[in-house]
Amino acid sequence: MYEIGKREFINLFKSFKSITIVVLILTASFYSAKFSRLFEGEAKDFNGTDIQYLGLLVLIVLFGTIFIMSLSHDTISREIHERTIRFLVTKTSRASIILGKFFGILLFWVICLFTSFILIGIFTQRIDWFIFFQTMSSLTFQIALTILVSVLVPKPMVTMFLGTLIGILFPILGFWLMTTERVWAVWIKYITPFYYLEQPNFSFLVIFLFSAILLLIASFILNRRDC
Repeated sequence: MYEIGKREFINLFKSFKSITIVVLILTASFYSAKFSRLFEGEAKDFNGTDIQYLGLLVLIVLFGTIFIMSLSHDTISREIHERTIRFLVTKTSRASIILGKFFGILLFWVICLFTSFILIGIFTQRIDWFIFFQTMSSLTFQIALTILVSVLVPKPMVTMFLGTLIGILFPILGFWLMTTERVWAVWIKYITPFYYLEQPNFSFLVIFLFSAILLLIASFILNRRDC
């Protein structure tokens, strides 16, 4: 599991696409913190979120899925397509493959997010750890969802298309569920991360549970698949 995670982590940092996304996120963090000084009279915004973090939080919530999908959509499907997974399963369990991939991708995004918060902290003279872990819960769910899609669809080209589609539609669906008054749709919002991200308390911890469920489903499917 360690070697799989290490390889996934290093491969992400070697990708030009990854570097581009990291630069975009760091740039958003910089300007979010810099221009927040114009609104020093309004310390809080967006349901109590520090305004210095608002740009970064919106970027992650709205575009986090498409960022992660674009980088890791083929994390499992590539192994299946190239049949390298047959070698991996002789060295470790399929559950360890899932976890190794997950933790490798997660570490990449933890470093990226932590660097962004450090950058904002230079301007604000503090780091809001509540918002950090709240944002991290969203990224964790998005990573788990990406791995599940990659397990469900063994063809990298198809997962790339689905990843883009899901990355666009998922936040749209989430915000629609949060604003709709349709009775039949009200209960659905409780099984999406958007409802828990909106709460000004530790409800976001539920999102980590959702992530674990997605990984369990991915592991179950991969165990039953003839690779």
